[in-house]
Amino acid sequence: MLVIRLTRIGKRNQPAYRVVLAEKSEAVKGKFQEILGNYNPRLKTKTFKAERIQYWLRRGAQASPTVHNLLVSEKIINAAKVKAWRPKKKTQGKEVKPAETGEQPKEAKAEAPAEAAPVETPVAAPEEETKIEEPKAEEKAVE
Repeated sequence: MLVIRLTRIGKRNQPAYRVVLAEKSEAVKGKFQEILGNYNPRLKTKTFKAERIQYWLRRGAQASPTVHNLLVSEKIINAAKVKAWRPKKKTQGKEVKPAETGEQPKEAKAEAPAEAAPVETPVAAPEEETKIEEPKAEEKAVE
């Protein structure tokens, strides 16, 4: 499947991107079939080959979400913008200190087993106990 996506060019800390047509399975910095434009987020410059982009979209190429949003903002395609990022995982809210709420502090050790699921540990087969014998009286005298 063909995809229209960004590939990074430019130096370290100076990003610039090419808008390219590539096979979806190719690496992002790998082979591409055609350069369809440029995008520089630092200078806010965008140049696109609108006719070629529309040609490839008609032929079944898919635009990545970021490229889709760039094309919508440049009015090359008429569509709604799409969500181009994934939200961060939500973490649990901050723990409220007992002094702030006026409650008596609870021991963390008492809460931990109730919240955590019991973990089954494999039980090893019982081994024969080896008794360490003390040296006999005769051996003690020799030493």
